[in-house]
Amino acid sequence: MAEKGDQLDRETFSCSICLDLLKDPVTIPCGHSYCMNCIKSFWDGEDQKRIYSCPQCRQTFTPRPVLVKSTMFAALVEKLKKTGLQAAPADHCYAGPEDVVCDFCSGRKLKAIKSCLFCLASYCEKHLQPHYDVAPLKKHKLVEPSKNLQENICSRHDEVMKMFCRTDQKCICYLCSVDEHKGHDTVSAAAERTERQRELEVSRQEIQQRIQDREKDVKLLQQEVEAINHSADKTVEDSEKIFTELIRLIQKRSSDVKQQIRSQQETEVSGVKELQEKLEQEITELKRKDAELKQLSHTEDHNQFLHNYPSLSALSESTHSSSINICPLRYFEDVTAAVSELRDKLQDILTDRWTNISLTVTDVDVLLSQPRPKRRAGFLKYSCEITLDPNTANTQLLLSEGNRKVTRMDQRQSYSSHPDRFTECCQVLSRESLIGRCYWEVEMRGEVDVAVAYKNISRAGWGNESGFGYSSDKSWSLACYQNSYYFYYNSIRTSISGPRSSRVGVYLDHRAGILSFYSVSETRTLLHRVQTTFTQPLYAGVGIWSVGSSAELCKVK
Repeated sequence: MAEKGDQLDRETFSCSICLDLLKDPVTIPCGHSYCMNCIKSFWDGEDQKRIYSCPQCRQTFTPRPVLVKSTMFAALVEKLKKTGLQAAPADHCYAGPEDVVCDFCSGRKLKAIKSCLFCLASYCEKHLQPHYDVAPLKKHKLVEPSKNLQENICSRHDEVMKMFCRTDQKCICYLCSVDEHKGHDTVSAAAERTERQRELEVSRQEIQQRIQDREKDVKLLQQEVEAINHSADKTVEDSEKIFTELIRLIQKRSSDVKQQIRSQQETEVSGVKELQEKLEQEITELKRKDAELKQLSHTEDHNQFLHNYPSLSALSESTHSSSINICPLRYFEDVTAAVSELRDKLQDILTDRWTNISLTVTDVDVLLSQPRPKRRAGFLKYSCEITLDPNTANTQLLLSEGNRKVTRMDQRQSYSSHPDRFTECCQVLSRESLIGRCYWEVEMRGEVDVAVAYKNISRAGWGNESGFGYSSDKSWSLACYQNSYYFYYNSIRTSISGPRSSRVGVYLDHRAGILSFYSVSETRTLLHRVQTTFTQPLYAGVGIWSVGSSAELCKVK
């Protein structure tokens, strides 16, 4: 009961703002008491509202009450202090579910601030004090509060484990060292800790050195990013200027052709109109002459007729129609043909040069730590064995050579029904998925597509629905037709220049988003490179577009 009364006194004489015993106590109009400074600070925060409230009951006051120290209340608090009354611990001093509790507190337990490895107990500030005051306790090892103190007790002998068995790599007590661990390499836990501490420091030094090295690498990469961005921005700016100059040049030539056509048009029309006016004047003169002759023909006086006839019958020189050279209705059409021929040549040049430009752009290799392979040995390092999946093969495709070769047949094969099978397009996917870095080669005969695709590519429908390079953004394809190469992606065709070969090599760096196609013969020539982001594992694909054509996934050596 005395403890409950003591707790009541603590709550009665404590300030609800600072949770300490009242200092210079004041009582506000609602009857609640606070420290003078505490309630002043609280009301200072309410000055802008000009309405002041009690922190406990929330009753409001206007204007701000005048505070006067309660001398009787203050004297009572001082008297109680002399009898040993202390302020109640703040709520944050009590132990919560996640806290280590004081093993010596009764009733509501306080948080432990230290644990003793010798006593195997945890203490709050009050109960820890003897460890600072009593000489024998001062030698105990105090650590941060721990819930795992019982792990330091040997379950067999109920003793503190102060030894370490290096043979079994475990903590033991002294009795264990002379019992089941007798003859083992045992040392004190402190000695082992010292040894391990040295190892830990070495490990930390290595880690710190690696951190420094990696920070340098990060800084270098940041500089690389800045250099790449600067180079790219400068190149874009320069390219735009060059293309703008080309556009201006073409516009200038277009303007020159237009002006020349208009000038020639004016000249030709002027000449035609001049001749037209002469002819019209001659027609007028002839009509007048015809009218005079007609009138003369009706003259009844023979002598008059004979007298006037010589002067009227003479005709002026005529503009003979045979002198007018009428051309076929082509006029300036030849100019159109010449401009069209220029356009076709420019398109051919742009297509040819564009491949080189595109390859130059995608050949930029910024991942210096993992450069792309340049020689055959470098590619062979990433070679992979790929087989074709019969469940995906169109029924007009025959698989052979251990499912590495596919041939387009005239007759359909007796494959079982399968949801992964291409129903219309004569295509097949690999059984293996492709991630990381991979390289493979395809030996071809006839018209063949060498491709990669996501597994969720459509299996039904024709080209635009499921064809490699046509079906949305789920596949990439190099079409090898007769003496031409074409790259297809998202239904866009790009003409590719390069030496024709019966073998194509494919290099994939899934993580870097690089896909490259090579013409493989005695030398290896890059045909096309793609730089993108792959969001799923890829599968090798082959499309066969004519009966008798075939493709084989080679065993690369």
